[in-house]
Amino acid sequence: MPGLYARWTAQQGHLFPWLPVCLGAGAGIYFALPQEPGPGTYFGLISIVVILALIASQGPELARPLFVAAMVLICGIVLAGLRAQWLAEPVLGFRYYGAVEGRVVLIDRSRSDRVRLTLDRLRLDRVAPAKTPALVRVSLSPDPEITAASVSPVPGMRVAMTAFLSPPEGPVEPGGFDFQRLAWFRGLGAVGYSRTPLLRLEPVPEGAALWIQRLRRRISLAVRAAVPGEAGGFAAAILTGDRSGISQATQEDLRRANLSHLLAISGLHLGLLTGVVFGTVRALLALIPWLALRLPLRKVAAVCALVAAAMYLALSGGNVATVRAFVMVAVMLVAVLCERRAISLRAVAIAALIVILLRPEAVTGPGFQMSFAATTALVAVFSAARDWPRVRLPRFSRPVLAVVLSSLVAGLATAPVAAAHFNRIADYGLIANLLSVPLMGAVVMPAAVLAAVLAPLGLANVGLAVMEPAIRWILAVATRVSALDGAVTQVSAPPGSVLPLLALGALFIILVQGRLRWSGVLLIAAGFVIWSGAGRPAVLISGDGALVGVMTPQGRALSKPRGQGFVARSWLENDGDAVDQPGAALRAGLVREKGAVWFDLGGSRVVHLSGRGAVERVGTACDGAALVILAADYEGSAPCKVLARDAFRRSGALALMAEGGGLKIRSASEVAGRRLWNSPGTRFTFWPFGG
Repeated sequence: MPGLYARWTAQQGHLFPWLPVCLGAGAGIYFALPQEPGPGTYFGLISIVVILALIASQGPELARPLFVAAMVLICGIVLAGLRAQWLAEPVLGFRYYGAVEGRVVLIDRSRSDRVRLTLDRLRLDRVAPAKTPALVRVSLSPDPEITAASVSPVPGMRVAMTAFLSPPEGPVEPGGFDFQRLAWFRGLGAVGYSRTPLLRLEPVPEGAALWIQRLRRRISLAVRAAVPGEAGGFAAAILTGDRSGISQATQEDLRRANLSHLLAISGLHLGLLTGVVFGTVRALLALIPWLALRLPLRKVAAVCALVAAAMYLALSGGNVATVRAFVMVAVMLVAVLCERRAISLRAVAIAALIVILLRPEAVTGPGFQMSFAATTALVAVFSAARDWPRVRLPRFSRPVLAVVLSSLVAGLATAPVAAAHFNRIADYGLIANLLSVPLMGAVVMPAAVLAAVLAPLGLANVGLAVMEPAIRWILAVATRVSALDGAVTQVSAPPGSVLPLLALGALFIILVQGRLRWSGVLLIAAGFVIWSGAGRPAVLISGDGALVGVMTPQGRALSKPRGQGFVARSWLENDGDAVDQPGAALRAGLVREKGAVWFDLGGSRVVHLSGRGAVERVGTACDGAALVILAADYEGSAPCKVLARDAFRRSGALALMAEGGGLKIRSASEVAGRRLWNSPGTRFTFWPFGG
C-alpha cells in the first residue's frame, strides 16, 4: 500500500518539477523586496530552513511537500541575496570625464549602432584603485575621421581614450526596467562614451587570456568576409554570437517578424547542432558493422554531441542565454547516457534548477522566462500527444505537422512574456517561423557543422556557401513580413503581478493532476484581467527633469521632440504606443509659451521649465501653478512647490497622479527601494562578501 505521500503525489503530480518553481519564486521575492536584507535576516532565514527540514522529516507525511516547498522557496531568497553580495564590485559614484585605460574584453554594438567596448583592468585619473570599477562599457565615436585615426580593437589589447563615464542609470519610470540591477550582476561599474580616437597602449600578449574572444573575433571577421552583407553578419551571429555585422534595421525587421530568436544562440541553435551531430555520428558508426556490433552507438553519439555543444558554448562567448541552453541540452544528453527518457518535464526541471543555482538573477529576465516557457510547453504537448488517438498521415506530412505544432505551441507560450517585456506582439510571427525555422534546421545548422569540420582544411567556404542562400531567404522573409500592415501590435506594460500569475496558472495546468489543474485557467484569466485593466501614469518626468510626458486622449504628449531619446522611447513603448518622439511632441495636451511648457492635472497647473534662464523664470511660473518642474539646480525659495534637479538626483524618475484634489508623486527610488545596486553601502562588510 502506498503511503500518504505516495498517494498525494499520485493525485497532485510529482513534487520534483515544483522544486525549480519554488526556488525561482524565492529568487523573485528577493528582487521584489523594498530593502536589502542584512546579515541578521539571512541568519534567521537559514534557521527557518533548518527548522522546516526537521519538521518535514518528522511531521505528517501528507504535509511534507508543503514544508519542502517552503524550505526551497526560502533557499531561493537566500541564494539570490548571497549571490548579489558575492558579485559586489565598486560602482562609480559621480560623472567622470578624463583618461580611461583598460583591457578590451568584449566588442559589440549599442542600440544606436555604435561600436562598444567592455574594458577591465582599468585605470582612471583621480580615482583610487579601490574605488575603480571592475568593468566599464564605452561606446566609440561613429565619426569617420575619428574612426580612421583609431586603432582597431582586439580582445586582450590594452587601450586608452578620453571618455565620459557615469554610474549606471536607474529606471526611466517608477517600476520600470532597472538597468542598475542588470549592470550590478554583469559587473559593470560605469557606462559612457568617447569622442576621441582609440589608442593602443600595449599589443595583445602571446598566450594571454581572452584567446577564445580573439578566436571568436577572427572567425566572425572571416565569415563576414566570405559572405558579404547582412547575410554574413547573420552567419557570424549564429556561429560566434557576434552581432556587430548586422544593422539595427535588419535586427528590427527580425524582431517585428518574431525571428530575432534565430540570432540568439539559445536552445534552438544548440538543439539543432546537437541533433545534427548526434544523428550524423550515429549514422556514420552504423555504416561500419564491426563498430555497430560492439559500441553503444546512442551513447557514443551523445558524448560527441555533448562535446560539440560545449565547444559551441565556448565559441559563442558563454552569455546567459547560451549557458541556459547548454544546461538544458546537457541534461538531455546525460539522460541518454543514463538510459533515461531524454525529453521529459523532469529533465526540464533539472535544467531549470541548475540554471537558477548558477545564476538566480536570470529568473527576472525575458531570456530565462521565454526559454523555459517554450520548452515546458513543448515537452508537455508532445508528451500528451503520445496518448492522442493515432491518425494515419502520409510520411512526408509528419515533419511538416511537427514544425507547425512546435511553432504554434512555442509562439503561444512565449507571446505573453515577449509582450510583457518588449511591449509588442508579432501578429505574423507564426507564418514567418514556418517559412524560416525549417531552413534553420535542415540547411543552416548542418551547413554550420560542415563549415566547422572543413575549416582545418581551409574549406569552410563550402559550408558557408550552402548556408548563404538559406540565410538570405530568412532575411527576405523578415523584411517582407515586418513590412505587412498590422505586423506588430503594441501593448502596454503589465503590472508586476501579471507574469507570475500567468506562469503559475500554466504550471498548474501542466503539472497538477485531476480537476484541480483547471484552477490554473482561473489564474491565467486573472492575470489577463489585471493586465487589461492596468492604467499608465498620467505624467512621467525623466530622472534629470529634462523631459515630461503627459497622457492625453491621443496618447502621451512629450515636452520636446529631441533629446532623452532612450527615455522617450521607453515611455512610449511601455504605453503600447507606436508613435516616435517627434510625433508624440506634436500632440495636443501641452501648452508651450515663453520658454515654458505647462499642462493641467486634475485641476492643478504644472509647469515645466528647461533651457537657459529657467531658474530666473521660476517666480513667474509659480503664478497660478501648483508645481514647477525645473531641469536645473535651484537653491532659492518659491511661492509654489519646485522639483529641481537636485531633488531628482535623490528620487530618480517621477510619476504624477491626480488624487483627492491634489497631486500624488511616486518616485523610482521609492519603488526600487534601498538595494545593493542603487545603494552599494548596503553590502556586507565581512568576509567572504563585500567585493
